Amino acid sequence: MSGCVFKNGESASQDGEALSDLEGMLYGEYLQLEKILGAQRMLSEEAAVSGEEVEDDDCGYEDGEEAGAQHKIRPKRRPVHDEHLFIITHQAYELWFKQIIYELDSVRALMNSEDMDESQTLEILKRLQRIVLILKLLVDQVMILETMTPLDFMDFRNYLSPASGFQSLQFRLLENKLGVRQEHRVKYNQNYRRVFGNDEAAIAAIEKSESEPSLVELVQRWLERTPGLQTEGFDFWGKYRRAVGALLRQHQMKAKKAPTEAARTHQLADVERRRAVFDSVFDEVAHEALVARGERRFSHRALQGAIMITFYRDEPRFSQPHQMLTLLMDIDSLITKWRYNHVIMVQRMIGSQHLGTGGSSGYQYLRSTLRSHIPPLSKGMKSTLSMRDEELFDQQPPLINSTSCPIKGNNQLNDSKEEGNESGE
Repeated sequence: MSGCVFKNGESASQDGEALSDLEGMLYGEYLQLEKILGAQRMLSEEAAVSGEEVEDDDCGYEDGEEAGAQHKIRPKRRPVHDEHLFIITHQAYELWFKQIIYELDSVRALMNSEDMDESQTLEILKRLQRIVLILKLLVDQVMILETMTPLDFMDFRNYLSPASGFQSLQFRLLENKLGVRQEHRVKYNQNYRRVFGNDEAAIAAIEKSESEPSLVELVQRWLERTPGLQTEGFDFWGKYRRAVGALLRQHQMKAKKAPTEAARTHQLADVERRRAVFDSVFDEVAHEALVARGERRFSHRALQGAIMITFYRDEPRFSQPHQMLTLLMDIDSLITKWRYNHVIMVQRMIGSQHLGTGGSSGYQYLRSTLRSHIPPLSKGMKSTLSMRDEELFDQQPPLINSTSCPIKGNNQLNDSKEEGNESGE
């Protein structure tokens, strides 16, 4: 067949000449690879080239005659092979931080409106999913650093001081844009601005990130607009509260029938603990007090919306909002996992007693961020997911007009109701 594009099993499209003579920007020029690939400055290599000698303490000799005898033949500095891996890995982190911030800013811009439609929701879901996948990559990237032994790291660690990951501007911006509040940071972390010294651009970027609505604030506004929370009509919150009360009474009766006194005591105590949690959820004053103490994050109205979306996640109008909440939770859990992996790696590399290169307590400081830094989105949602109980109640979903959507603003909901009334519904 003369018209066949294949000759002897090979594609005829490979017979032409290379396209390098075409006009336009080349691959390396477009990506500015000369700048990126030339941005690895190995200080151990510079010290070796300059002929810098190792300090006496680095020679490994004890005080005494032997050390004195060796003083005249101290070894020269040598390039540390693993310093290159350390630099590349952290530069890759910063590049991915930049992409996460880019995606996060676009999501915040889309959510900063009461007129979100379904196409915008799909775009938000796509970009949040992208953030989740990037964070999974960053979590796995720690394993590459762990191929470096503690001794390998100590060979070039002194060159880093006073540089520290604490000085990452992009990570601070990312935390602020997600919704980490200044007052809820660990004490050492609350003055993080000072590490940027006289860098006016960095300070301006931080102040802007602190003044703009964070993702947590925008999610809260969005949840507060969830339809079906009104006391008139369906009254989801009233039905939910009665169902919780009935379920707790059932559990209490079951606990009283436990075969042993120890089992009865344990099960009844568990019921009372659950009752206390639910009481704080239903009591708006108690909930807001927990918010003020930083133990919860979302407003009472937003928490109601999150619970309602969770229960009706299989309904078409609540499917996308539930996916969004799940992705937001994934983001928090992955950041926490990344922090945890980092803490374990630091302990492995320098132990728990060495100070950090930036002046912190090192491992002890990083560990404290795990204890006191509860992710802002999960903090608002943890009580919601703990109440996902299939036996809680079986209610039909709220009678929402088919043209309305849980993520639309109040004006659109009112408009859809008026359209329903005009059509005789």
